[in-house]
Amino acid sequence: MVSSPHEAMHRIFQDHPGLFSRVSEVLGIDFAPPTSVTVLPTDLTEVRPLERRVDTLLRLETEDDEPLLLAVEAQGKKDPDKPASWAYYASYLLTKYRIQPLLLVVCQDRATAEWAACPVHFGPRQWPLLTLRPLVAGPHNMPVLTDPAEVRKDLALATLSAITHVSHPDIGAILKAVTTVLRDTPHPIADPIVELIAQGLGKHPAAEMWRNLVAVDLSFYKSYISEEIRAEGEMRRAAKDVLTVLNARGIHVPHQVRERITNCDDPELLDQWLIRAATVPAAEEIFSDEQDE
Repeated sequence: MVSSPHEAMHRIFQDHPGLFSRVSEVLGIDFAPPTSVTVLPTDLTEVRPLERRVDTLLRLETEDDEPLLLAVEAQGKKDPDKPASWAYYASYLLTKYRIQPLLLVVCQDRATAEWAACPVHFGPRQWPLLTLRPLVAGPHNMPVLTDPAEVRKDLALATLSAITHVSHPDIGAILKAVTTVLRDTPHPIADPIVELIAQGLGKHPAAEMWRNLVAVDLSFYKSYISEEIRAEGEMRRAAKDVLTVLNARGIHVPHQVRERITNCDDPELLDQWLIRAATVPAAEEIFSDEQDE
């Protein structure tokens, strides 16, 4: 399972390409809503052995304006080498497609977002050759949606908002508003959103909030996330059983042993440890077979 926030921050624009027009409104830029969208290959590699790939690439058609190419990049941290790569992408796309390119950078922390939003000038200071000015969506400018009525108006924007506000103090309320709306949202729409948010939250503490909310509020949801919640619950109980037997026998359990037991994600191994816990003279000896190998 791909669980990278990086993947979710740009993939949402593939799943909901009309989202860009709403994001551009939030950013104060006037782009007409697309009448059609084409997902294009993301490989920007040249013949020479240098591979370059943009995260997501869309061709947007509108009724009023010329078509444009929207490159979406998910950026997790400041990277001084990135602006040069982004400038290359823009030049390559214009050369290949003869359509004006636009870059949208999506971030989950304010410092990275503010860095990405700074114009970068290429060329000598006396006469810059070109200037890179990406659009940036992040916690500094995406709306904080804690009202289910607002979430219901635009689920795609609410999903992006939840992902970009992963560290916001109100992330619990944001996620709760989303699950409230998803209760009566058709499965073909709700299921991908559940998974996108799970991806986008990654390993942040908010990920556990989301998993619990999905388990309680969306009991109908049967994809990998609910199966993982069930499996993790069973493994936690199995690990607790091992520790309970050792404690009941009065056997001291060192911190390293306790940590290894509670972090184990192999149900068969936990079963073996449970059997051994009933007879071993010391807690460390439940691992005896593994230590011998």
